[in-house]
Amino acid sequence: MQILSWIDWSVLCFTLIAIVSYGTYQTRGSKNVTDYLRGGNTSKWYTIGLSVMATQASAITFLSTPGQAFNDGMGFVQFYFGIPIAMVVICMVFIPLYHRLKVYTAYEFLENRFDLKTRTLAAILFLIQRGLAAGITIFAPAIILSVVLGWDLLTLNVIIGFLVIVYTVSGGTRAVNVTQKHQMVVIFIGMLVAFCLIVDKLPQDITFSKALDIAGASGKMEVLDFSFDLNNRYTFWSGIIGGTFLMLSYFGTDQSQVQRYLSGKSVKEMQLGLIFNGILKVPMQFFILLVGVMVFVFYQFNEAPVNFNPTATELVLNSAYAEDYKALQKEQQQVFQNKQKVITAYTNTENTKYAKLIAEANAASNTIRKEARDLINKASEKKGIKAESNDKDYVFIHFILTNLPRGLIGLLLAVILSAAMSSTASELNALGSTTTIDLYLRNSGTKTEAQQVKISRWFTLLWGIMAIGVACVANLAENLIQLVNIIGSIFYGNVLGIFLLAFFFKFVKGNAVFIAALITQVLVISLYFLDLYHIINLPFLWLNFVGCMIVIVIASLIQFIMPNGQTKKS
Repeated sequence: MQILSWIDWSVLCFTLIAIVSYGTYQTRGSKNVTDYLRGGNTSKWYTIGLSVMATQASAITFLSTPGQAFNDGMGFVQFYFGIPIAMVVICMVFIPLYHRLKVYTAYEFLENRFDLKTRTLAAILFLIQRGLAAGITIFAPAIILSVVLGWDLLTLNVIIGFLVIVYTVSGGTRAVNVTQKHQMVVIFIGMLVAFCLIVDKLPQDITFSKALDIAGASGKMEVLDFSFDLNNRYTFWSGIIGGTFLMLSYFGTDQSQVQRYLSGKSVKEMQLGLIFNGILKVPMQFFILLVGVMVFVFYQFNEAPVNFNPTATELVLNSAYAEDYKALQKEQQQVFQNKQKVITAYTNTENTKYAKLIAEANAASNTIRKEARDLINKASEKKGIKAESNDKDYVFIHFILTNLPRGLIGLLLAVILSAAMSSTASELNALGSTTTIDLYLRNSGTKTEAQQVKISRWFTLLWGIMAIGVACVANLAENLIQLVNIIGSIFYGNVLGIFLLAFFFKFVKGNAVFIAALITQVLVISLYFLDLYHIINLPFLWLNFVGCMIVIVIASLIQFIMPNGQTKKS
């Protein structure tokens, strides 16, 4: 794996410093709360759309999603099928209401409709899940870059966190929106360049069409799964039902997203921004997954390591299991060589019998990779050293560092770090705003505009430091993009249910909602752990739907039992 050249360092440093400096300069001097927390309500629809996309598209998206496709194919795109539906509902229901009430956070509305304790509970649930997610969005690129580049993990966490804190604390919401436009441009260019280079690096006689055929023969192009099997985590139905509820929660009630479109000049600009996101998001995720599939095809013609995590490989090769691991490497080489003959025959004849042989060869390769992971886990346990055996998150970065020309490596690393910065900035901005507006100012005396901005800056800084702390103690899950979505799914369904009760169940009052939300959160967390330990079978995406339904049902039942509960309490 090559060391970064001075060209790569120059491209990487120039891109990151330029974005941070531009965002800080353009938004200097935010002195009132409207400017600092709502960007002065000056954002146009394309700024809102790109900012919303950048907030969701963290570094995890560009590290994990290609690896997800490399291992499991295009089916993960079904996870995003609920976005267009959610965007329409939010444009019709959420945005007009938020705009009419002139709220700074989504949770202010809940006090208007219910009472202070319900608003506070929803804000706290948001702070917990988004505070954890902010640490993971820093940790995700840091852990992987530290492994593949040999950089110190702690230093990387601090550098990424510090860069984000500089312009987020300085310029608030407008700084986040301004920088995210440029970060998304860098991201789009970088991913397009990577895709073109991957296709270009395939053998001359392998056209893009033939590459798709090979991927299809290997089971990587199965986009839609209409089964109702709960053992399949990503299906059309989990995406449409669970995904819609997740996206409604995320874009409609998560302050890190709500704050992006509350900065719009008008209701129309906000709605156009979200519709833009709804139209573009699924194709964007499809394209990123397709990049991962093309990386898979590339490694059909170029030998891949048994495990893409270099630290894990080094650990097992220096353990008692070294010879077993080397035997697996030789076995993988033999499978690769045999597969070359089959693929050549398939591309020349397109005979279905060869397609079946390709699938069998890849199945054999997957078996070897699984045995390699088992050996890494045994070596890790014996040595008492943590080494991540699941290498999904390392596939794309390994390809970048070993196959791209100098200069472009720096650009792709800038893409990854820009994505980390953009999503983390939105999260810190929202965490600071929610803590200031919903907790501190709501429960303290009157403050001047200057004092409110100063307080918000301090809370943003504090959350930034806490996010760096979470990043420094985090551990890798099966897949980083799944970890973030699991954290969201545990909390989002409950919070969405609270908002839907506020919108559509006028007979339900504050006490009933508050009690129901507490019960629901305990139940959802219990359901997640029951699934984790295989006591029940309930994939995490369904927690969004289940949590939402539980809180609505329980709140309605409680209201019938105690019909004289208050409507509003300030």
